[in-house]
Order: sequence, then structure tokens, then C-alpha cells
Amino acid sequence: MPLLAERMSRAKPSAIMAVAEKAKQLKAAGKDIISFSIGVPNFLPGEHVYAAAREALAHDSGQYGSNRGSEALLDAFLKHLQDGGFNGYERKNLAVGVGAKQVLYNLAEALLDPGDEIVFPTPYWTSYVDIAEIVGARITRLACPSTQNYKLKPEQLAKALASKPKVFLFNNPSNPTGMVYTKDEIAALADVLAAHPDTWIICDDIYNRLVFDGIGYHNFLHVRPELRERTILVDSISKTYGMPGWRVGFVAAPANVAQALATLNSNHITSLPEVITAAAVAALSGPQDIPLQKAKEFAAKRDRVLAVLEAIPGVKCPRPQGAFYVFPDISVAFGKKHPAGAISNDVDLCSVLLDAKGVACVPGSAFGEPRALRISYTCPDAQLDDGMKRIKDFFAELV
Repeated sequence: MPLLAERMSRAKPSAIMAVAEKAKQLKAAGKDIISFSIGVPNFLPGEHVYAAAREALAHDSGQYGSNRGSEALLDAFLKHLQDGGFNGYERKNLAVGVGAKQVLYNLAEALLDPGDEIVFPTPYWTSYVDIAEIVGARITRLACPSTQNYKLKPEQLAKALASKPKVFLFNNPSNPTGMVYTKDEIAALADVLAAHPDTWIICDDIYNRLVFDGIGYHNFLHVRPELRERTILVDSISKTYGMPGWRVGFVAAPANVAQALATLNSNHITSLPEVITAAAVAALSGPQDIPLQKAKEFAAKRDRVLAVLEAIPGVKCPRPQGAFYVFPDISVAFGKKHPAGAISNDVDLCSVLLDAKGVACVPGSAFGEPRALRISYTCPDAQLDDGMKRIKDFFAELV
């Protein structure tokens, strides 16, 4: 029998989706399940987005689109960039993809040869490792535990960049931690990057409109514009506009990188569909009241979750200021027992928690931090409060 390609031995299914699928199966079997597992915003875009989609459908040309993205979509993204303080880009600097995940995969294909080094902080989004392994890159993880608020320090970055890695990948606000870097923290890291000119910089900042507490969103290019010749900005409509299923991601980059992604699109997806494109244009160009309101609501939900976690002895959780996640250190439970099972690690805890209380969370080891778990808190408040009470009760039952 013929064999699969060798790279498939390095490909793994998403750990997040595995937890979500188990929760879905239990719910279908009649169990009362509250899922904090999958990172979806749990709101829908405004009516203007659906109106644009219906209008596009009514006048569908049935033709292929641009490999790079339609001019209307590129222009809408240019305006989106300008609103975020990124000026000077042109259409030649842009490309689109089927969500930010495909953009990141295309970037890995475009930038990394087998054996090239990619560096990123830990905790990390699960797909960073999965994608890097598929393309055969060499991964360096920079440990950023809860004791340093899950944030990368300049001295860590300087040490890592001394080996001249091909790519530095940075996520702000962070999935899974929800942490957001201050302007001063970004400036300190940018100074290090400026001193190491041999490394591409990828900024995966798809949560940049979901920032709380007045801290603001800051990027390396805001403080060091000269880094633009090797910095790549990744964005998406998924989180900001409540449109994860529409699958539209963007990149703003040096022209040669954007062209490389357009070339890969010509071999992978050809183009985004007209209807999807029209909806994305409407989201970027239309009223921004829903994203603004949701950011306020998520901040309030964050506070509800933290209030419960702070009341659980031994659980520690740095205060997130963006996205819609909390990432508590739950290692206090290791070595203890629950009536539903023993807990020796984060995977045990999440499994026993799901079986005993019907609450689905993702083990921190999926993100490179086995002392934690991730809670995605976008569900309705009543469901959120019920789920957090179940978690509190679960910890109280440990012996």
C-alpha cells in the first residue's frame, strides 16, 4: 500500500478542537455541558454585513477573484490599518487568506525552509507549533511563566535572537493568556529587534481591537517604524467582528512577502468567494459600534471570571487585559484527588472536571504551559457564572 508523505507524521489535529469535540459529544448524549474550550467571540456581525452579503449574492458574477484579494477588500483593509496607526502601506503590501490561520501557514511556507529556526514566547497558540513542525522548522520556545505575567522579557529575546533565527513570531494580545503588552514593554522589545536585523518579525495581532482597561494596543512599528522592512502584520475579521466562520484573514508586509502569499494562494485557494469578500468589506468599512461594545462586555466578563478564580485557594492568574481568555495556574491541584478521579497534571484536571462538572476547558499543555488551563469566557453571563461556580466547587472537593 502506498505511504503518506513523511510530513504527515509531524501533523497533529488541533488540541483545542479535540476538547471541543468531546464536549459536543457529551452534550449530544444528554449531559449538561458548559464549554469554555473553543476561542469564538459568540456574537454576530451587524445587519450591514448580511445586507452586503445578500447584495453580492444577488449580483454574483460566478467568476474567479484575485489571488491577492479584491481591490475593494484591500482598500478596506488599508483603511483599517490606517485607523490602527499603520500608514504608508499600498495594495502591493497586502494579501488575504482563508482566515489568519491560512495566512500564518502560507507565511511558514514562504519564509521557512526545513531546519530554519522560528522563535516565539510560551504560552503560545497551539497552531504555531503544529504549522512549524509541518514545514520542518526548528522551534525555539521562550518560557514566560505566570511568575512573569506570561510576558516576554527583552533579555530573553536578545538571547534568542543572537542565533539569528529566521522568524520571530509574536502574539499581542495573547491567545491563550489574554495578556497585553504596554507601550513601554513593546518599546523595550522593539529596541532588541532593531539590534538584530537578520530575523523576520511576524505580529499575530488579531485581537488588537479587544483591549481593556485603557491600556491601548501597541505594536513594534508604532515605536520603531524602521522595522517595517521585515515586519509582517497578521489580522482577521474573526474575533473583532464576530465572523470566525466567514474565514477572512489579512497580511500587511514588505511587497515581496505579500507577493509570495498571493502566489501561494494561486496554488492553494485561488481567491476568496465574492459573497465572503463583500461581507468582509462591509465589516471593515461599516459601523464599528458592535466591536466597541463587545470589548466592554468582554472586560466585564473577565472581571466575573477573575473574581471566582481569586476566591479559589492556591490558584494564581495574572490579570489579562485583552482578547477573551484567562489562563490560571492550577498546579495547586496536582497530586490531589477528586471523587471522579485523581489529578496528576493539567490533562487529568480538565478530563476530571469535564466528567464531574460538565465544564470543558483546554489543558495548558496544549499551549506549552502544563501548569495552567485556558478558559474562553464569551458565553452568556448566566452560563458563565454557572460554569465558574462549578469550577470553584470542583476545587473545593479536592483532597
